[in-house]
Amino acid sequence: MGEYEQSISRRRLLEMTLGISGLVMLGGIGTALAQGLKRQVTPGVEKGPFYPLMKPLDKDADLTIIAGHKGRAQGTIVHMTGRVLNENGEPVRGAKVEIWQANTYGRYSHPNDPNPASLDPDFQGFGVQSTDADGRYRFKTIKPGAYRVTPDWMRPPHIHVDVSGRRDHLVTQMFFPDEPLNEKDSIFHAIGPDKSSALAKPLTPTEEIGTDVLLLVYDIVLARG
Repeated sequence: MGEYEQSISRRRLLEMTLGISGLVMLGGIGTALAQGLKRQVTPGVEKGPFYPLMKPLDKDADLTIIAGHKGRAQGTIVHMTGRVLNENGEPVRGAKVEIWQANTYGRYSHPNDPNPASLDPDFQGFGVQSTDADGRYRFKTIKPGAYRVTPDWMRPPHIHVDVSGRRDHLVTQMFFPDEPLNEKDSIFHAIGPDKSSALAKPLTPTEEIGTDVLLLVYDIVLARG
């Protein structure tokens, strides 16, 4: 992944917030394409036991609100954006991107989740959309909470991602940067020595989008697209 600038213009932020055309990725991508550099394929990770048994009727790209509900999901707002590319750096148009995750308390909206933490009735928990002509996608969600799997294993905040391209299918997990629990997580360690492709890249939001939100870039690379 190329380098991203650490701030975003007011126009681009408004475009992303209003859903006009999404966040335009800056820097790096054009250089990589020009040089014909091969990109590291995003590592596959197990799907996990909490993929929704019944997907919500409201299954758009904004997980923070549910149609017909007056409330908003609890937790820190996350704007998650990026591109689906093949290993040559070419965008994958029309790729189906699904995400699902725990709520801010670390609990999934799944009947088999044994976590006694609270459910959030205003959190959608699942989202889906297709990439545009430039391979872009975007979701608005919340930062999931960590949760305990065993007495010795606490899972760090992460978002499950399922991508169906034209030729490839990938299931993986996006991890948040600078999380102390990452280094103690066996799934994170199983990715291999280079974990950069599993970590989202933070950008600095401005007042237009809200300085108390997280703005993350997460590119997904399929071998063939």
